[in-house]
Amino acid sequence: MRLLTTLLLLLLLRSAEPRRGPQSGAAARGAGGRVRGRGRAGVTRRQTQECKEYIEAGEKYLDCQDRQLTTVMQDWPKDIHHLLLARNKFQVLRDNMFSQFTQLKSLDLQQNDISMVEDGAFSGLSQLTTLLLQHNGLRTATEEVLLPLPRLTYLRLYDNPWDCLCPLDSLIRTLQVPSNRNLGNYGKCAEPESLRGQKLKMLRVELLCAGGNQVDRRPVEGGGGRDRLPPIKVKPEATSMCHTYMFPKPLLDCSSKDLNNIPSDLPSDIVKMDLSRNSIKHLRPKHFLLSKDLKLLNLSGNGLQRIDTASFAGLLYLRELDLSNNSLHYFQYGVLEDLYFLRKLSLGNNPWICDYNIHYLTYWLKHHPGVFHTGLICSEPQEFRGWRVEDYVKTYNGECPKDRQNGVNGMDTGQGGQGGTDNDAQDVTGETVEGQGENLAQSLQKKKPNKFEIIRLS
Repeated sequence: MRLLTTLLLLLLLRSAEPRRGPQSGAAARGAGGRVRGRGRAGVTRRQTQECKEYIEAGEKYLDCQDRQLTTVMQDWPKDIHHLLLARNKFQVLRDNMFSQFTQLKSLDLQQNDISMVEDGAFSGLSQLTTLLLQHNGLRTATEEVLLPLPRLTYLRLYDNPWDCLCPLDSLIRTLQVPSNRNLGNYGKCAEPESLRGQKLKMLRVELLCAGGNQVDRRPVEGGGGRDRLPPIKVKPEATSMCHTYMFPKPLLDCSSKDLNNIPSDLPSDIVKMDLSRNSIKHLRPKHFLLSKDLKLLNLSGNGLQRIDTASFAGLLYLRELDLSNNSLHYFQYGVLEDLYFLRKLSLGNNPWICDYNIHYLTYWLKHHPGVFHTGLICSEPQEFRGWRVEDYVKTYNGECPKDRQNGVNGMDTGQGGQGGTDNDAQDVTGETVEGQGENLAQSLQKKKPNKFEIIRLS
């Protein structure tokens, strides 16, 4: 009996093993490298697919911004004209890294971690006209980097910690050639201390190889052996505080930078400027005087309280102005006089006070009917809260007594009777020239003479 029981158990175990085997093997393969390998391949494909490819004005763009990329993907289309690689993780630009993109006209590499550019990194880019390398960690480079770029006309190098020493000599000489007026603008020395803050375009080249110029990179005590440069103190300039994007249109993004004033040294070729969500309380004259190409200006969310006359001087071609979500009560006379081509004015969420001071703004809008505006609602005084400002202005003269309105309308303005009717003018004339002309006297006999009080308003 025991023997029979043992045999039955053995048969049951044998019949169960084949079923467990394949399941166990599948589980093993699931835990093995092949499945993970396919997963990694899938991630690579998805990462490539995330890049947005589009055509604008007949030219092809490949937008691969914010993708955590460290190198160029081989399966990207080769016929693109504009490659956007901002805000990735590039550290070193190797030789021939972009050579397959022979039709490339612009390359945006700003806001990466680039600390080195090999001399042949841009080989093959003979059509390139725009190269953006700002907001990186570049310390030195030579003119060899630019030799493969015969058509380069626009180069941004600012907000890099440039070591202004002998190795930088050839690059700075190239930047300072008069015909290269848009190459390297706003770039500044970070080291040595004697040259810190000086612009590369204005630097005396003979100072680069001066014997006393050295950079102290000794390890900082307690720093774990890592080199550390002393902090660089700079003014809040647009080139250091803000980010510049050239595509699809030049944009200076200074939003949410905790700015108290308009940054100095604003680029002159910017089309859009975003200064929203800062703490700019007061606009002073001529801050935008050099921004002649600006078409869109966003100043919303600043708590802005005062705008001086001539604050928008120079913005002749501005088309959109956003002043919403601020603390404006009214506009001073003349504030909007420089905005000849304005088409959209956003004014919402401001505590507009409906009194005599608001009349300039409504007068200007009335005489510029092509300007679409929103958000002009009375906040004070209490009796007009929630009214449209235009409706308040219509009632402004309605509060004046009718007998006073006649007197004001008939007042002597020195404008040949402007402001009164023909009958009023005749009545006044009857008072002043009574008895002069028989025909005129007869025409006035039918009317009872009225007494008028001439009121002059300063």
